[in-house]
Amino acid sequence: MDVAEIHKNTKLLVDGIPCCVDDVDFTKPGKGRAIYRVKLRNLLDGTTTEKTFHSGEKADEAQTTYQQEQYLYKDGDHYIFMNTETFEQLFVSESQIGDKKDFLKEGILVDMLMFGERPIDITLPNFIEFEVLESEVAIKAQTISPQLKAATIETGAVIGVPTFINVGDIIKVDTRTGTYVERINKK
Repeated sequence: MDVAEIHKNTKLLVDGIPCCVDDVDFTKPGKGRAIYRVKLRNLLDGTTTEKTFHSGEKADEAQTTYQQEQYLYKDGDHYIFMNTETFEQLFVSESQIGDKKDFLKEGILVDMLMFGERPIDITLPNFIEFEVLESEVAIKAQTISPQLKAATIETGAVIGVPTFINVGDIIKVDTRTGTYVERINKK
């Protein structure tokens, strides 16, 4: 692919390693060819690097695919997923999952990014419902802005919720931002 086609979230193959483009900075000097400074995140270990391309150069696009997987359980520092079509199980390390582990609920379906036969990243559903296991006691104060309190959801993650949320409530959480969306029911 031509470097002019590179944009954020493009998957490139750099020195045989799949990378995701996090940022592209385009510079056109007065003389010479345009310069593309690309910030890359290694999809295998999460490290970031920068690479410079000149206009007219070619970059290798990483051949990645998505497949639907169901999260089963955690075993040590690995998360076990099952392919919904072949029922084969994949073991994904905690370092590859990153902060997404806070919202991994047993039984949910995720999109697994694959590089060949190797899992390299997951995409969670945008919204997941969780039960509130613990919640701080709300202190009523006269303020204009809405008050939030800390609540622990069933995965162990702590998020900010409105003061009317109680233990046992089911809430919807936006997994992209880790924020409370709405209460589903009141037990």
